[in-house]
Amino acid sequence: MLTFIIRRLLITIPLLFGITVISFFVINLAPGGQAALPGTEMNPGLNPHVREMIAKQFHFDKPLYQQYLLTIRDMATGRLVSFKDNQSAILKVLDRLPATLALSCMAFLISFSGSLPLGIYASQHRGRWQDRLVTVVTFALISLPTFWVAYMLVLFLVRFWHIPVIGTHTFGVEFASPFTSFVDFTWHVFLPALTLGLGGIAIQSRYMRASMVEAMNEDYIRTARAKGLPESKVAYKHALRNSLRPIITFIGYLLPAFLGGSVIIEQIFGYPGMGRLVYQSMLERDMPIIMVSLTVSSILVLLGNLIADILYAVVDPRVRPS
Repeated sequence: MLTFIIRRLLITIPLLFGITVISFFVINLAPGGQAALPGTEMNPGLNPHVREMIAKQFHFDKPLYQQYLLTIRDMATGRLVSFKDNQSAILKVLDRLPATLALSCMAFLISFSGSLPLGIYASQHRGRWQDRLVTVVTFALISLPTFWVAYMLVLFLVRFWHIPVIGTHTFGVEFASPFTSFVDFTWHVFLPALTLGLGGIAIQSRYMRASMVEAMNEDYIRTARAKGLPESKVAYKHALRNSLRPIITFIGYLLPAFLGGSVIIEQIFGYPGMGRLVYQSMLERDMPIIMVSLTVSSILVLLGNLIADILYAVVDPRVRPS
């Protein structure tokens, strides 16, 4: 297992290099890109000497391939700064990273804890009205746009219950006890996480149902039933473990989906995560922040896929990573 992990980590190095190359050149291909000096668009009469200093600071006086190498060097050493406020780009992104990780982890827990019982329940009542009801509910959840669900939650909770939902803390709670602050933070993370997790519940439950139906027809399940084991024990002890494989494989998809969806959700809920930072940076054409955010997100996605492969081997003893 250790050899497999080391090999996968070594493979991610050229993969991450390719991602950074594509990201950098796509950013430069965007209208305006990095060709226009930051901060000079609104001041065309800027002193030529100042323009030259700005171009030199951000390496715009170099060929494009040298700009990429110098940008990667500055990003690795922490010297890459934001166009907006000249602050360290990596520090600004890392400051938002814990909030985004908390959001993604809670969204995954909501998705996993909701899809598991729904999928098992539908598989145990295959072809009956309960199965059809679960199917209708899941397809309805898949069809609902996340931004619409987010707006409905905000309007309903604020208008009818007057519950604060914006940001990560309620005004004044910073002076409360640690437990109260934790509960308040959890509440503010729960709402955007619920919005992100609803789609995951719908999709994962369909995978879970199909996998459970397939597992319940296997020979070892018939053997377990022939031994006189209760149906609940057959389903939850014997069939469930093998049915988790598609769900674990789906983890590699959920993490980038949550990171991508959080751009819209964080903006609606005023949640100070990476998604909101990227959105603001795009509006301000703050390319260093976008570059660092894409690199950090890529690292998280690659780690998510590695964790999914490891869990796949843990759940299914027949799989041996090599």
